Amino acid sequence: MERAGDQNSWELVLEKVRAELDAEDFRRWFGSTSYAGDSGDQINVWIGSEAIRRHIETHYRDEIDRALVALNRSDTMIRFIVAGFGDEEEEEQENL
Repeated sequence: MERAGDQNSWELVLEKVRAELDAEDFRRWFGSTSYAGDSGDQINVWIGSEAIRRHIETHYRDEIDRALVALNRSDTMIRFIVAGFGDEEEEEQENL
């Protein structure tokens, strides 16, 4: 489910989040993320480490939720998938 031209749904969320954060904080915490897929009710995002996943979910949940609302995707979940985890460990990851 792609939206708005060539941008994927995660890029659209990131645009909104970037507007609310200091450039260095945005780069530090969101720079290692990349779009993995969008099923309509869930956006899957690759992320570099478990520590970054935890930090984003703890400190930037509100910004991500506001971005989803602004994009008319308030019922959409963000699922961060930490690169390098096996399938069993991925399934245990919490949704945002």
